[in-house]
Amino acid sequence: MWGPEGLDEVEAELLGPPEELKGKDVLEIGAGAAQCSRWLLAQGARPVALDLSHRQLQHALRIGGSFPLVCADASALPFADASFDLVCAAYGVMPFVADPLLVLREVRRVLRPGGRFVFSTTHPIRWAFPDEPGPEGLTVSASYFDRTPYVEQADDGSAVYVEHHRTLGDRVRDIVAADLRLVDLVEPEWPSWNTAEWGGWSPLRGNLIPGTTIFVCERDR
Repeated sequence: MWGPEGLDEVEAELLGPPEELKGKDVLEIGAGAAQCSRWLLAQGARPVALDLSHRQLQHALRIGGSFPLVCADASALPFADASFDLVCAAYGVMPFVADPLLVLREVRRVLRPGGRFVFSTTHPIRWAFPDEPGPEGLTVSASYFDRTPYVEQADDGSAVYVEHHRTLGDRVRDIVAADLRLVDLVEPEWPSWNTAEWGGWSPLRGNLIPGTTIFVCERDR
């Protein structure tokens, strides 16, 4: 799944037709418990799941799957140049780094020419609205252009969660600056079958404003 709307890669084929994934070397960054890597393995791909959080990778290890788990920073990938055919991130890494260009340049480096990077993030327009699933979440309350990060703090004042805002234009410029080519920008519509409410996600909001953006990028040379 690329996001809370429920867009499935089997349906979307943003990484390519599932039957063509067999034998491909795929890196999942910000893998968490490696759900995407587990699906890729089932398609016959050779995934590697990378995350900065050792605890998340422990969850992945408990769930199981015969593929490598790597604890590392996505802005300094521990792989040789041109190691992968595909790189993917479903709500991983990109919303949580202050300088996403560092990650994009590293992704380009480890991709083979003709390789593809697909990543999903919260749709930038959501930053202008309260994170509420009901009607109160449909009224603009902040500037879309305010790039102040969202920070949650512990009692001692230390940051325990940080999410960074990039406008749609920021994301496109970062991709271009990393010498990647944007080939598609997907804004999944909320499907009629999805009745779930989770955090600020709901059918009410999903039917009116986009919640997710998916960027499909390629390395040409």
